[in-house]
Amino acid sequence: MAPRKGKEKKEEQVISLGPQVAEGENVFGVCHIFASFNDTFVHVTDLSGKETICRVTGGMKVKADRDESSPYAAMLAAQDVA
Repeated sequence: MAPRKGKEKKEEQVISLGPQVAEGENVFGVCHIFASFNDTFVHVTDLSGKETICRVTGGMKVKADRDESSPYAAMLAAQDVA
């Protein structure tokens, strides 16, 4: 059999939507925490508060609906942001 002619692999460019940071450079941000009876939100923005760096909710970390607002879900969300 003849060898297959496959598609040439192109190098994919990595696009970062966050702040442009050099290796080892620190980035400052503001962490907004909103805890309601139904869910916990951890939202990190830049110093001006206009650009979102990271946003995690308790519902993204646990499977059961009743655990979305628990302290355990808030701890997992905070660890994910850090």
